[in-house]
Amino acid sequence: MPVGRIPLSPPIALTGEVSSLLAQHCVVAVGVSGGKDSDACALAVNDHLNAIGHTGPRILIHADLGVVEWQDSLPSCQRLAAYLGWELIVVTRKAGDMLDRWYGRWANNVARYADLSCVKLILPWSTPSMRFCTSELKVDVICAALKKRFPGQHILNVAGIRRQESASRQKMPISAPQKKLERPRDGLSGVTWNAIIEWKIEEVFARIATAGLDLHEAYIRWKASRVSCVFCIMSALEDLLAGASSPDNHGVYASMVELEAESTFAFQGNRWLGDVAPHLLPADLLERIAVAKRAAALRQEIEGTIPAHLLYTAGWPTVMPTSAEAELIADVRRKVSGLLGIEAACLTAADVTVRYAELMAMKDAAGNKDGTRVKKAAKPPMKKAA
Repeated sequence: MPVGRIPLSPPIALTGEVSSLLAQHCVVAVGVSGGKDSDACALAVNDHLNAIGHTGPRILIHADLGVVEWQDSLPSCQRLAAYLGWELIVVTRKAGDMLDRWYGRWANNVARYADLSCVKLILPWSTPSMRFCTSELKVDVICAALKKRFPGQHILNVAGIRRQESASRQKMPISAPQKKLERPRDGLSGVTWNAIIEWKIEEVFARIATAGLDLHEAYIRWKASRVSCVFCIMSALEDLLAGASSPDNHGVYASMVELEAESTFAFQGNRWLGDVAPHLLPADLLERIAVAKRAAALRQEIEGTIPAHLLYTAGWPTVMPTSAEAELIADVRRKVSGLLGIEAACLTAADVTVRYAELMAMKDAAGNKDGTRVKKAAKPPMKKAA
């Protein structure tokens, strides 16, 4: 690993908990994406570990999201690992990559809608408030790999999160327990450490320049402001355009627009990914997107007639519909199912009433007297579509 004089950089953020674990020579695992923040974070943490004489394991760990990643992301991580002299571990979700997860989620949501396990059709995409893209494809797989690799050691999982990035990140702590890394029976701690949380973007770029490392090509060649998924649910329009600019990303772009067309759900709320670079799409897909937009508006209008009290809470109904309400739900289901070509059950008021009664009986049997899940209450079963 590089030694010698520590470059002049802003101080890293520390807590008593982090300092205590470092003094015990714990595992230090820096999550890296290939982007600027994780690069600067790894460099700064390496500086600090050298300064305090830390002798515990040091690794970089990269969660590969598959075809939705920039092609330079893994090479960028490899360049960083070579510079630091650290091992790079690459982990993936066994059930498939991010694109698989979105397509699989849509198939599951259609099946749930078909048997009235949900009242309104649910989108396939992750959202800013429902970031399973991060929790399932990054945090879960990283924590599982670290626990397997270091069974008898405390683990610090380091992230390059900075307060300057967003309002939500301004409120994030310097460190916090990571339950998915903890092993209480063995007395082993797992902690997430946001080491450069106070750094400004200028300081990030300066530290990387000091090391002489090449930035990810997304910044240099395609003028992106951030590196994550090529097309990210959090991206501004400019970054979506940057992603579409690279020929490497045209295939995944078309695949994601296909899912917009199939589902009638725009990738980012009201922003359709198909509108970002329509010149890259074949004529038939452009026409399908136009149809999907009209269908989306009609679906929202139709589903908007359902009163809120008839919607499910935590996957369960809370009231039995009246005869008129059951007919309303059935009518909505007939229209939405026809609009999207879904072979759905419960298309009559009588069938809707039976299904609500069935689900409410299951909820009561599981102990959900107040409409919320308790412990491991059974999930509503999915019947075969009629």
